[in-house]
Amino acid sequence: MQIIHFFKNEKQLIKKSASGNREAQQRLYDTYASKMLGVCRRYVKDVQFAEDVMINGFVKVFKNLGSFRHEGSFEGWIRRIMVRESISYLRKQQFVVYDGEIYEEMAHKRAVTATEIDAEHIQSLIDTLPDGYRTVFVLYAVEGYKHQEIAELLGVSESTSKSQLFKARKLLQEQLRKQNIIGYGTE
Repeated sequence: MQIIHFFKNEKQLIKKSASGNREAQQRLYDTYASKMLGVCRRYVKDVQFAEDVMINGFVKVFKNLGSFRHEGSFEGWIRRIMVRESISYLRKQQFVVYDGEIYEEMAHKRAVTATEIDAEHIQSLIDTLPDGYRTVFVLYAVEGYKHQEIAELLGVSESTSKSQLFKARKLLQEQLRKQNIIGYGTE
């Protein structure tokens, strides 16, 4: 018979995890893995690579648990690690491109037809964005980062961040507009 230890609160769970308690670490992972996979997936198109990024992020979480100061949301702290890990992955893969020519190429591609907009469909639209546009869009529109923070994270100027966001929004608007036209059969 196995004895299951329950942790009274998140602070105790974090403390036990930081001390190397595998059961506590598993519980933390189980609690946050699905949300953090969603975070990584917003940046990384392929779900298998997003899972790799998430796992690497959790390795960093467990290595740095001792540095968490309990001055804010623990989930937010993990989320920042996942965002940084996703950006690091994109840099290593050299996927982040900040090029206006890509915008022109993407603007002429035919959009996928759909009549309902749900979270999965929106994610698929975001996935069609060039990686640089997508990264800035997700950081700003989904994660709530400011342009100055995005510029620091990505190593670009603040004006580049604003420009990438503008272009990403314009591409998404064009895709949605085309889908409405295509959806009603009046192309």
